[in-house]
Amino acid sequence: MSVEKKVNDLLQKMTIEEKVYQLTSILIQDILENDKFSPQKAKEKIPHGIGQITRLAGASNLSPQEAAKTANEIQKFLIENTRLGIPAMIHEESCSGFMAKGATVFPQSIGVACTFDNEIVEELAKVIRTQMKAVGAHQALAPLIDVARDARWGRVEETFGEDPYLVANMAVSYVKGLQGDDIKKGIVATGKHFVGYAMSEGGMNWAPVHIPERELREVYLYPFEVAVKVAGLKSIMPAYHEIDGIPCHANRKLLTDIARNEWGFDGIYVSDYSGVRNLLDYHKSVKTYEEAAALSLWAGLDIELPKIECFTEEFIKALKEGKFDMTLVDAAVKRVLEMKFRLGLFDNPYIKTDGIVELFDNKEQRQLSRRVAQESMVLLKNDNFLPLSKDSKKIAVIGPNANSVRNLLGDYSYPAHIATLEMFFIKEDKGVGNEEEFVRNVINMKSIFEAIKDKVSSNTEVVYAKGCDVNSQDRSGFEEAKKAAADADAVILVVGDKAGLRLDCTSGESRDRASLRLPGVQEDLVKEIVSVNPNTVVVLVNGRPVALDWIMENVKAVLEAWFPGEEGANAVADVLFGDYNPGGKLAISFPRDVGQVPVYYGHKPSGGKSCWHGDYVEMSTKPLLPFGYGLSYTTFEYKNFAIEKEKIGMDESIKISVEIENTGKYEGDEIVQLYTRKEEYLVTRPVKELKGYKRVHLKPGEKKKVVFELYPDLFAFYDYDMNRVVTPGVVEVMIGASSEDIKFTGTFEIVGSKKDAKELKHYFSKVWCE
Repeated sequence: MSVEKKVNDLLQKMTIEEKVYQLTSILIQDILENDKFSPQKAKEKIPHGIGQITRLAGASNLSPQEAAKTANEIQKFLIENTRLGIPAMIHEESCSGFMAKGATVFPQSIGVACTFDNEIVEELAKVIRTQMKAVGAHQALAPLIDVARDARWGRVEETFGEDPYLVANMAVSYVKGLQGDDIKKGIVATGKHFVGYAMSEGGMNWAPVHIPERELREVYLYPFEVAVKVAGLKSIMPAYHEIDGIPCHANRKLLTDIARNEWGFDGIYVSDYSGVRNLLDYHKSVKTYEEAAALSLWAGLDIELPKIECFTEEFIKALKEGKFDMTLVDAAVKRVLEMKFRLGLFDNPYIKTDGIVELFDNKEQRQLSRRVAQESMVLLKNDNFLPLSKDSKKIAVIGPNANSVRNLLGDYSYPAHIATLEMFFIKEDKGVGNEEEFVRNVINMKSIFEAIKDKVSSNTEVVYAKGCDVNSQDRSGFEEAKKAAADADAVILVVGDKAGLRLDCTSGESRDRASLRLPGVQEDLVKEIVSVNPNTVVVLVNGRPVALDWIMENVKAVLEAWFPGEEGANAVADVLFGDYNPGGKLAISFPRDVGQVPVYYGHKPSGGKSCWHGDYVEMSTKPLLPFGYGLSYTTFEYKNFAIEKEKIGMDESIKISVEIENTGKYEGDEIVQLYTRKEEYLVTRPVKELKGYKRVHLKPGEKKKVVFELYPDLFAFYDYDMNRVVTPGVVEVMIGASSEDIKFTGTFEIVGSKKDAKELKHYFSKVWCE
């Protein structure tokens, strides 16, 4: 039988209870007893079956082997002890790797975006797929496809930055790696948060968002559309906030009219955790939880996560009494069942439990994590100070993140997140206790201080002083730090953030900031250290852009490391001592101060300045560090720029090329960036738009030709009547090393008649090296 026939047959057999239970989930802790699956609890909690299981591995203390065994036990229970025997989908988190005990921890997403490397993102996602499949998971609540242009917002670290074209590329690579060519062998990816979540009032989590429809479609919806149409994204998660007065979990225009009807999205919508309940509790837009459930289904939602909150017995009773539309329930149930059939869950609900250990954090996976971390590093400043000598007499390693393993991890890594989840899901006696010890117990990793000690010669003295905490006003450690730094040949000062959801964290979900300076007294520590030893390099371990004006002016080198994951310390040491030449570029602009926010390169002609004087009273309106910026230990020369022809028709393409030569003494990577500008009648357009990039590795003296093939579809926009079109006109082309460091400019013309562009043939340019 076809999947549709199977679904319809099963639907006809289902009671209202069985249908509604398919539309929600249950916390893994609710069916565990002493970390073991409890059939008795399951009989009480899910007598009619269940749609999903919430974070079997990610919200428990289970090892991969234990998680796999438990997954089979849950499916066996559902198949043998519920009337219809419908298996459950198990969902997990995977923002910086599979969020589970023993899984590989990769750099956080903002660092991954700074690699500008689509291929390595797909490799990373394939590791996540392998590990999740091994423990019986079916869906990942990632990737974040939010376009982030407000550095105050706490979840910037989880995003791929400010540019919709880069975000879309990263998203497609991630989804392809996770889902694969055959969803039966893959993991369902979940694009989130739908939509505009990162552009809230005041940069605050869950706050209202004010984005007009044209900007919403061209900037914030665009990466989701591409993920659906190019990568076949199979799940989307609505966001917590409201747009124009309508909460996203109840926004039928977004979920049904745009994504399903316009784009052809054929997957499932899952709520953000408690997003349905929040229609009452947070937004006050309904009177009862039953209304919230019905309204979310009307909008197009399919599954309530993480537990039964609105799809309750009261909702079931209301359905039986005819208070709500049963056809909406049936439609959602059909989509849920269809996904389970497409995943092969009915035919093969169980997983093999042997050989799992070899699939978790093995040598190859750790090497990949280190390579991603290396590629994510962005060298922000270097006054011929780096790389450092491994034979230095004395090196001082100072700062709150210098000897911390915990603070190298993003907010949705297992160790960082489980410390928060224990408050909600895990019994107090199973808590993490000392976070540093907990991380070292679950992950084999070094601190930056330890990695540096391992990197330098046996004759080098390496000393450490903390100086201060990440977010404290306590300066009592300053003197010890200054003493350690005073006579050192070099000082490595590691400052920044701590990621997580707890109040002691400075980056992560709901950790929004009103300042972009280093938290606590860290900037004062930097000033004190530089006063006693100017031979200082600042290493940033953080999740959002930082106001670095004083630091950029007064220290000899600055390295942006983001939250670099389990191999991050080694990667930092590799860069500092020249075993790896940094080549990452900023995926988000760095403001001079918080008052510039939002500051981003792709603004409109009237933006980016205060008319008529231009600058603010206090400072320039330009960002301190622009999108696409990043230095290297070597130098690159751009030459022989060429545009293939002067004109192209609406159905033609054009090749634009440039040669890159490594003119320095180190081998290294350069990220060649192509921007365009095309003016339109009446509707204003950004001053620059990224339309292609290529990370190129070159040995000293080596040169390569980078070719970009562009298509008219890339210049589609929404006209006055909100129709997506491509119009004839002149396109300005800019090629360079950042959005500001443009090496060459030129033009070509698109000729022909205005073209409808509702459906695009090309969302990306093609780029290759010759």
